[in-house]
Amino acid sequence: MLIKSIVVGPLKVNCFIVADEGSKKAMVVDPGDEPDRIMDIIKNNDFVVEYIICTHGHFDHVGAVSDLKKETDAKVLIHKDEFEIYDAAKDMAAFWGYDLDPLPDPDVLVKDGEDITAGDLSFKVFHTPGHSPGGICLYGEGIVITGDTLFAGSVGRTDFHGGDTNKLKESFKRLMSLPENIRVLPGHGPETTIGREKRENMFSDELLL
Repeated sequence: MLIKSIVVGPLKVNCFIVADEGSKKAMVVDPGDEPDRIMDIIKNNDFVVEYIICTHGHFDHVGAVSDLKKETDAKVLIHKDEFEIYDAAKDMAAFWGYDLDPLPDPDVLVKDGEDITAGDLSFKVFHTPGHSPGGICLYGEGIVITGDTLFAGSVGRTDFHGGDTNKLKESFKRLMSLPENIRVLPGHGPETTIGREKRENMFSDELLL
């Protein structure tokens, strides 16, 4: 497995390009901005992008989806409960003072427990609502990509439309049930591990009550 990460946009979103080393088949997770830089990584590594995956639909995580779709013709994938948020991303961006290209309709609406494959790689979809109604994490191959559900030392905010603290609590519990050596690749900030977050996350005691 090859993992290339790039921090994009003014809100410094972690975009991950995850590829099967043998086949070069890849998925791009949370292409929030700067499509040219993302495409440079794809082209320089001869990746064949099969999926553009949005862990959730907030504008800072989807800003480059339209351009990447045009360049790669990959399938755009979101959770079935996230369509409203995804559809409103352009308006949300405008509210915060940013311009967003119109987004393509998603090609795939996933639900909890489904598998996403790229070559020999396979990831399980975890529906992890709380930060947004259809937030997802991708678990497999020794990693979990958590979007804005879990960060190093923190969790996603719940005061946006569709946020729910009680649901975030359950999503956090689910992630904390994973093996402690699993690498956590969050939507913002540095990489961490499940074990470290069980011990050090400031929300562990509060949210695991």
